[in-house]
Amino acid sequence: MTLSELENKCKDCKNCALCEGRTNLVFGTGKEDADIMLIGEGPGENEDLQGEPFVGRSGKLLDKFLESVDLSRKTNVYIANMVKCRPPQNRDPKPEEQEECIKWLREQFKLIRPKIIICVGRISAQKLISPDFRVTKQHGEFIEKNGVLMMGTFHPAAILRNPNNKELAFQDWLKVRDKIEELGIRI
Repeated sequence: MTLSELENKCKDCKNCALCEGRTNLVFGTGKEDADIMLIGEGPGENEDLQGEPFVGRSGKLLDKFLESVDLSRKTNVYIANMVKCRPPQNRDPKPEEQEECIKWLREQFKLIRPKIIICVGRISAQKLISPDFRVTKQHGEFIEKNGVLMMGTFHPAAILRNPNNKELAFQDWLKVRDKIEELGIRI
């Protein structure tokens, strides 16, 4: 199966109520065999309208962080979310919604086979790294799970609300760059 085929199957998903309010499925974007994969929480309004993750103001900030360490959604990373449909009023995805959608994310992992996963924000870090993960305390720390390195960092929307964390987030991205070099990953 290809990512395109998986996305087509996902478009028919009606496993939770989030599908009822979506304009577009937000499956993922980027290099289909990327060594670096970013996982956000869920689509916001702009993402729902455009069908692509991280396209609003927070997406522009994320792109700047990526560019600062020679990464790009167009050439060497893949970006997805915990849930593929927008939660109403941009609320956090409920645990049962995440549970339904993680099946799609697991299939994406299997097809992409990333070496590093960056959890962008609290929701993905708590689901994928540890339920008690605290972004403000553990950001930038790499943890190995099932042969994949995982790191949690600040969500760009949180940085826009609290710019004091911008430098901390930038340091996290520098750690990603260093880890890429340490592992000899060609980007």
